[in-house]
Amino acid sequence: MRQLISHLTIADVPVYNADVISVRRKVLIVTNQQMLMPSTVFVKFVSEPQNDPMKSIVGLACTSQAIAEGHEVKVFFAAAGTRLLDPAYIEALNGEFGPDSTMVSDMMETICTNALLYCSFASVKATLGHSEGDGALVVPDENIVWSGPPGVIALATSSDVQLTY
Repeated sequence: MRQLISHLTIADVPVYNADVISVRRKVLIVTNQQMLMPSTVFVKFVSEPQNDPMKSIVGLACTSQAIAEGHEVKVFFAAAGTRLLDPAYIEALNGEFGPDSTMVSDMMETICTNALLYCSFASVKATLGHSEGDGALVVPDENIVWSGPPGVIALATSSDVQLTY
């Protein structure tokens, strides 16, 4: 399939006079000799965010950016990275940008609403002390695929891009 279109919007960025080419069920957009091809992006949060809060914030920002660009984003929270699912910790990260900042909460909202979320329940229990069904996370339990190493391997081997924070 190849067609010339006069206007297309990708992640709220208007694209004019672009060729659209289907490549293996993905859409390749060629505009001004740039190619934009949506990818499957796998982001894994495993590091202790308390040791390096800015690293976690950068990871959240990159994840939000991938969503904004129209990529298929899958996020796995494991080990101490599950701390990013704690509402109190997200509020503390907001404070890194000023007392009234909601920047980190806004990124988490984008991620929780638009990405496929995976999580190690054992890690949530070990790191946060929460049990499934407590309703204590920034996202409802039913919106998370609970998994462990088999899920991580499946996500990593089926993605185009992997980011680890």
